Amino acid sequence: MAFRIEASDVDKAARTLEGVTRITPFNPSERLSEEIGQPVYLKREDLQVCRSFKVRGAYNKMSQMSHDAQKQGVVCASAGNHAQGVAYACAALGIQGTIYLPASTPRQKRKRIAAIGKQWVHQVIVAGNFDDANRQAQEAAARMGCTYVHPYDDPFTIAGQGTIAVDMAKQMPDNTDMVLIPVGGGGLLAGMATWLKQNKPGVRVIGVESAGAASMYAAMRRKTPVTLDSVDSFVDGTAVGRAGDLTFDIIRELVDDVVVVPEGAVCSEMLDLYHTEGVIAEPAGALASAAAKNYLPQIPNGPVVCVVSGGNNDLSRYAEVLERSARHEGLRHYFLVTFNQEPGSLRGFLHEVLTEGEDIVHFQYTKKNNRDTGPALVGIELQDPTDIKGLRKRMAKSPLRVEEIPWDSEIFNLLI
Repeated sequence: MAFRIEASDVDKAARTLEGVTRITPFNPSERLSEEIGQPVYLKREDLQVCRSFKVRGAYNKMSQMSHDAQKQGVVCASAGNHAQGVAYACAALGIQGTIYLPASTPRQKRKRIAAIGKQWVHQVIVAGNFDDANRQAQEAAARMGCTYVHPYDDPFTIAGQGTIAVDMAKQMPDNTDMVLIPVGGGGLLAGMATWLKQNKPGVRVIGVESAGAASMYAAMRRKTPVTLDSVDSFVDGTAVGRAGDLTFDIIRELVDDVVVVPEGAVCSEMLDLYHTEGVIAEPAGALASAAAKNYLPQIPNGPVVCVVSGGNNDLSRYAEVLERSARHEGLRHYFLVTFNQEPGSLRGFLHEVLTEGEDIVHFQYTKKNNRDTGPALVGIELQDPTDIKGLRKRMAKSPLRVEEIPWDSEIFNLLI
């Protein structure tokens, strides 16, 4: 029998969270409304306590623990928002917590977790990735008799995360047609779908995943959770290699569809959100509105709501966001160009191959001794994606040997 929570569980969680979490803004997006021809609204959970919806589930889970369990403490693993939510709940409820972090967690995130959790939280840095940290966290919880606080696959966590729907119902138009919700392990989507389908049955609920970590999409197609062979961790807030078992049962029954958005489109939407709406979204926070632009499963018949799930964005990744966006939009291309090792070769390339509006944004060349020729990695940015046709024709006519780098080449790992 499929696992279920009821809308009443979400309502109870909403009462628990009164005075703890914020009722976040519900802002119209003129940009997206014009693009799809229906009103589009942004549910701004990037302005929530700890700048993410995760605090809702963590606090609800920990507040429901028995007094004895609270005294024993909690353990979790996270590299970001879940850790901050658990740290906040530890400080607010007076519960000792141990948070296992992969060694790749940036220093500023560690400092933020420490500032939120204060003396109530101890961090353990694990050599390895998130899976390694998560395994050690669960082993430690069993060894110490502590409660392991799951980021999504727990009834109280699911109910807490679903309370966004309770707040949102008081803000969204009565004729709302579609709600777009980011999904990784599935706690947010499962919780919101539970409440919406019992209280707003006419609203279509759509989950949105990144292409590099589409574990729930794979589970829906296979009719059971499956482990992905690989995960692109760029959209780190939803980079889950296997969908939750409990969340999958709910999503399979209640969610209308799950769509997949390329990471490059997410990057373009992050930039659009910042430049137009002034929203600083993390990659997972831009998933829903990225889907609204180009990846809707059906044409909407009424207003659309996009959940901006978080805003804990690392500014050091801005160059990667620009790079991925430009490549996705077809504005940036890379080539291996073999130059003759003689004066004037580069000048000839600039004059004969490139034209106005085509800029070199990357040039990497090392002169080789005792060689007549030498290759260079050249990145070129265009003003219009259709300009690539003319560039390719001029390269084909050039006496230089030119090889275009395919999008799946490992060379791109050197660039970002």
